[in-house]
Amino acid sequence: MALNDATLLVVEDEKAVRDSIVAYFEDSGYHIIEAANGSEGLTRFEESKPDLVICDLRMPGMDGLHLLNRIMESTDETPVIVVSGAGVMTDVVEALRLGAADYLMKPVVDLSVLEHSVERALERSLLFKENYRYRQELEQRNQELQDHVDRLKLDLQAGRAVQQRLLPRFQLQQGGYTVRHDMEPSTYLSGDLVDYFELGPNQLVFYIADVSGHGASSALITLLIKTQIDRYRDELENDTSDIVTNPGQVLRQINLELLKTQTGKHATMFYGVIDTQEDRLDYAIAAHFPAPVISFEHAGQAIQPESLAVGLFDDSGYETRHVSLKGFRQLTLLSDGIFELMDEASLSEKEARLLELGTDPTHTMHDYLARSRQVGKTADAPDDITVLTVEKSQQRS
Repeated sequence: MALNDATLLVVEDEKAVRDSIVAYFEDSGYHIIEAANGSEGLTRFEESKPDLVICDLRMPGMDGLHLLNRIMESTDETPVIVVSGAGVMTDVVEALRLGAADYLMKPVVDLSVLEHSVERALERSLLFKENYRYRQELEQRNQELQDHVDRLKLDLQAGRAVQQRLLPRFQLQQGGYTVRHDMEPSTYLSGDLVDYFELGPNQLVFYIADVSGHGASSALITLLIKTQIDRYRDELENDTSDIVTNPGQVLRQINLELLKTQTGKHATMFYGVIDTQEDRLDYAIAAHFPAPVISFEHAGQAIQPESLAVGLFDDSGYETRHVSLKGFRQLTLLSDGIFELMDEASLSEKEARLLELGTDPTHTMHDYLARSRQVGKTADAPDDITVLTVEKSQQRS
């Protein structure tokens, strides 16, 4: 709004003074409403809601201070300029205390002085209204943001509950082997997945996957991977396919399925099948990091990551490797969230420490994670921390 488009209410009992003020401001382009006394001025104010009031102080009946007080009780957004010929300082103080925007002494010989006061008061009023509107908009946006955050929290809780349902509920034991896991969930939906199950009386399958990124999209990819592997499992039970027993082929198919989603998501994986009767591990690895640690009675080593993560290129190859488990003690698989708990300074030092822990016969990474919980290291974890171990719980004769 241009300042001279504003509507002014002029309340003045002296007609000659009122006429001069009205004529001057009409010539300046303002819209003018007139009132000859305080009571009439209050009525005009309530009817017309002017942008500014010019009010004489000494008027019969309702005087200027009384009118000013009534206007301020109604709204503090409309500036009121008080004009008086009394020249009493207490009147000035009282008018300003009640909220007058300015106080001028009669006679106002040069009406440009009054116009300057009007312009300043209108500018302040306009700024006040704009600031108020901005505050209102900001409060509304903050409330909308808070509502959105609340909905996201509910979505995250629901997503986290779904993710937890994907995980095995109990440890798995077969032929002297025990497979178990532990997970410390992060404050976000993330892409860690672990599962294990039996294939008949002499085979067990286990795998770990870590999908890139965080959020719902990564969580949905974990659901896709589990659903796909569960389908392969059903196909074996229905004698339609034995892909679930072939680690390299499983990773090749998961790679193609992730590429079909066109989400740009990829995952590191380790997929293993143990023949508990022959004591043999068949596995395939897709850039899983940190490197799995396998230990035997007298030695241990890291299984270096092979191939690329699944979901990157359609021509990626994944080979099935074979390891004899004679003298086997433990295989440790971890997600990279474990690094957040470690005190070592460099990545190479952390990897060396993991190899040391994974080959320690008196210790498991489950113990390490439990102790980290006790001292509060896992609080507000930025990434899921997943531990999956296969242990030889007894030696077979």
